[in-house]
Order: sequence, then C-alpha cells, then structure tokens
Amino acid sequence: MMKPPTDEKAGRLRAAKAVAHRMRRWRVDHSCCAQHAHASIMAAAPKEAQVDCGWGRLLFAQTFDQPARLVTALREEAPEQRDIAIYVGDPHVVIAAAPHELFLDPSHTFRLHLSTYRGSRRQASGFRVRRLSSRADACAVSRIYNTRGMVPVRPDFIWCNRDNRAITYLVAEDQATGEVVGTVTGIDHHKAFNDPEHGSSLWCLAVDPQARHAGIGETLVRRLAECFLGRGAAFMDLSVLHDNEQAVALYEKLQFRRIPAFAVKRKNSFNERLYSAPLAGYAALNPYARLIVDEALRRGVQVEITDAEGGFFRLSHGGRSVHCRESLSELTSGVAVSICDDKAVTRRVVERAGLHVPAQMAATGDEASLSAFLNQHGRVVVKPARGEQGRAVAVGLDELGAVKRSITEAEAVGGRALVESYFEGEDLRLVVIDFKLVAAAVRRPPCIIGDGRTTIRRLIEAQSRRRSAATGGESTIPIDAETERCLRLSHLALDDVLAKGREVLVRKAANLHTGGTIHDVTEIVHPRLVEAAIAAARAINIPVVGIDFMVNSPTEPQYVFIEANERPGLANHEPQPTAERFLDLLFPLSGSRAADCARGRI
Repeated sequence: MMKPPTDEKAGRLRAAKAVAHRMRRWRVDHSCCAQHAHASIMAAAPKEAQVDCGWGRLLFAQTFDQPARLVTALREEAPEQRDIAIYVGDPHVVIAAAPHELFLDPSHTFRLHLSTYRGSRRQASGFRVRRLSSRADACAVSRIYNTRGMVPVRPDFIWCNRDNRAITYLVAEDQATGEVVGTVTGIDHHKAFNDPEHGSSLWCLAVDPQARHAGIGETLVRRLAECFLGRGAAFMDLSVLHDNEQAVALYEKLQFRRIPAFAVKRKNSFNERLYSAPLAGYAALNPYARLIVDEALRRGVQVEITDAEGGFFRLSHGGRSVHCRESLSELTSGVAVSICDDKAVTRRVVERAGLHVPAQMAATGDEASLSAFLNQHGRVVVKPARGEQGRAVAVGLDELGAVKRSITEAEAVGGRALVESYFEGEDLRLVVIDFKLVAAAVRRPPCIIGDGRTTIRRLIEAQSRRRSAATGGESTIPIDAETERCLRLSHLALDDVLAKGREVLVRKAANLHTGGTIHDVTEIVHPRLVEAAIAAARAINIPVVGIDFMVNSPTEPQYVFIEANERPGLANHEPQPTAERFLDLLFPLSGSRAADCARGRI
C-alpha cells in the first residue's frame, strides 16, 4: 500500500503538473500559430501564377502586380504554342503596353456556380466518361485535338501530367469499340496557385467528329463539374468564341452564365484569324479549301480567293503563282483529270499498270447481259461513269430490279452508268502527293444506334446533324431510295423504332459526303497497298490523287482498285500532314522547309 505524499512532495508534484500543463499549452499555441501563419501564407496566391497545359500556358492575370510583368510573360510564349492570359482586369491597359503584339480575345467567359449545379437524370448511352488512364488514352486525346484543328499537344506531355493535381483529364470511351471519342481538361485553381476563391476552369472540350453517340460533349462537361464540386470548388469557368452559337447554347442549357472576365493573347499565326480581317470570301470556302489556305497563310504564302463557292484560290510565293481548286492545282494536267473523270478509262489505265481491278460492264440497256453479269458475280455495284462525292452509287445489289433502278439514277448523274462486281471488305483511301503516300484511311458507311424510343428517321436526322457540324456541312446522310433499300435489307423502315443498342447501316457506300466516317490507318497500312497506290498515280501521271481500294483489311495485301480522285479532300486525315505536303509540292522552299534548307537539313 502506497504512502500518501508529504506536503513538500505534494507541492513539488503540483508544480510539476503546472509546468507540464503550461508546456502543453505552449506547444498547442505554438502549433496553432504556425498553422495560422502557414495558412496565411498559403491563402495568398503566389505571384505570376501559370499552368503549362501542353498547348500553351494559362497565365492568371490577377496574380501579376503590374501589366508590364504580364506583357513580359506573354512575350515568353514558346514556338508553336498559344499562351492565354485570363482574368485580365484592365485588358486595355495591358494591350496598350504592346499593341502590335497583343490582342483582346473575342471570346466570352461563362461561369457555372457549383453550389447551385444540378445533375442530369439522363444516363449516357453507348459511352462512358472516365479519367485518362493509359498512354493510349493520351495518344487518343492528342489525335482528337488534331482532328478538331486545335493546337497539338504531345501525348507524352499529357501522360506525364496525368497525376498533376492541378490538371484533370477526362475522356469519353465508346463502350462497344473501346475507342476514346471525346475529352475535356479541367484546371483546379486552388491546386494550381492556392486561389482564395476556390475556382476551377474547363478547357479543350473536344469530341471526335467520327463519334456515333449523342450527348458526349454535355456529359464530359457535367462529369468535370461534378469532379470539381466534389473537391469543394466554388465555380467552374470556361471561355468560348463569341460566335460559337452551338457551344454557347449548350453551356446556357447547363446553367452557365456569362461574366465580365477577359483574356489577352499574343498575335501569332495560330491566332491570326481572331485579330485580323479575314480574306475576302474566306468564310464561304469549304473545309477542303480552307485547310490549304490556312497552311499557306501560316507559311507566309500569299493567298487570293478567286471563287469562294467553287473552292478556287491563287497561291503566290517567291515569284511563282499557282491557281488551285482545293487540292487540284495547275500542276495536274488536263489529261490526268480526263483519265480520273471517266471511271471506265481510269480502270483501263491502272489495269495496264498491273493493278487488280473488278469485273466491269457498261449499262447499255441489254437486260440479258445485265442479268448474266449479276448471276455471275452475285452482288454488284452501280455507279455513274462520271460523278463524285458518292452521288448515285449503290453497293451490294443482288436483285435485277434494284440494279435497273440504280442504273437509272446513276445515268441521271453521270450520263453513263457502270456495273461492277462487288468486293466484300473495307473502303480504303490512300492520299498520294508527289508520288509518296501521305495518308491512308478506312472509310466506313454511316450507321445509327437505337435507343428504344426514337424512330430510325429521327436517328438518321440527328446523326446527320452531328456529321454536318463536325465537317463544316460537308457530310450529311441523305434519306432517299438507297437509304430505304439498305434498311429493307435489315427488315426495317424509316418510321420503325430501333431497339436500344442495336446498330444498323443506313447506307452501303462509305463516302464521307453521304455520312461516312474516316479512320486513319497510315501507320499500319500494308506496303503492297502503298506500292499499288503509287503505281496507279504514276500510271495516271498525277501529282496529287486519292486512290480508292476495297481491301480485306488495311494490314493485308489483297485489294481491288475502285477509282482515282483527282481532287481528294485533304481534310479529315489528321494527324497526317496532308496540307503541309501539298504546299511542299507547290512551294518547296516555303515555311519550315525553307528554314530546314537554310540549316542544311534538306
């Protein structure tokens, strides 16, 4: 049994306890003061905050003390990059400091207050949104940027920043194919520079123009908003060009509201269309002509649009002038154009050069010959001898009545009709410039996916609107006799409701202008196919041409020649440098090639 402490011992014990208590209080107070001091330091955003996004830097102007410092930072923009100074409080003062170098971005800033955000009950159909998780995802995001004409970003940059707490990459994945079909990037301002407002922003929303599903862009925006809401962000901002009516309509639908915030950018070749008066007639150019004109302007090649609606323009550089219609230039002879213009002549020319061609007959009205040809080959293709953009082309016909009707339609377009044996496989386009392969792509016919609620007619119309928006109006799906024929092959009609998840081809031809999609296969195309395409170009003696084959697979050597296009559309082949190689052909010493020559690299 312990003895009770004496008074002296009790006093010493009480004193020791008091000291210990004061020490504990000191430690707590000291810790609180340190935490308070740390919090005070962290609450103040660092000066001259910026985030490298791969395509350029975001400069947060509110963290710059002086306009001169912001101007200096903008002058440090890297080559081939596009820096953006955002939240510029006095843009007129900043621009006045360097009026020949800077301009006010003609975009509106929209804000979504996350405290009032309400999610959608509608579930994504046919795709899912997730975080970027592989190098393949990074490559897909980079590819989508290229297809949408955005500043390119190296896949390795995206991959290396996947764990950057300030940057969030989301992707939309097609659940049937596993392909990445959309992407969006988010910037967490608090993680980036301890933003006292706890803001965030959305950048680089992009959907693959070949995507088959509706609502991908909206779902990406919603998922990013929910991500930032979960982190405690107060709002999510974005910048959108003032005349992008479709995007503005989407953001307003999602309850974004415009705020008085401004951005300043440097005058460079990528931004030129935002601050300089456009060329006369530029707005009327189609995407195929515009792609070449943009590349010419980037290189400093003079451009004169001679007939915008027809896609005609004149390019001049170094004392040389070349008149073009899209990718058809004065370097292509009239003889070569004549060979490509008549598909029967084209076939004979390339057959003599050793290429594999389908059996073919002219539609002369001899029903017995036509019936015999159909019986011999089982299925046939009917097309006008002269025509383009897939008009009046019917594929996979196996019934004499349908063949005769298609011949009538083809004759109305091209004067004469041709009937060819049908080759089962994929439609491969090879773009050959200066007798070298520049791009190879598989073209696939348009298909729709049912949702269990909507008629086939409405699904086609919706898909057609998306294709038109993605291609500048160049690709739409006609609703005509050929569409109805293809539906009948699946025992369907336009007013039927398609079951949820069911996919149906609505046309057999894979032409882009009738709603087809195009998928790059340049890196995997078989060398024998490349050799055959170049041989065809040499046989026709044409410097720029699109050679069409039917193939089992782009990775296999078997093929059948279909036709040669003397004016191939160079757009939609991203990331391949089709416009760059076209300008190289016309003006070898323009742009970067001139610099390479000066350095002795060429």
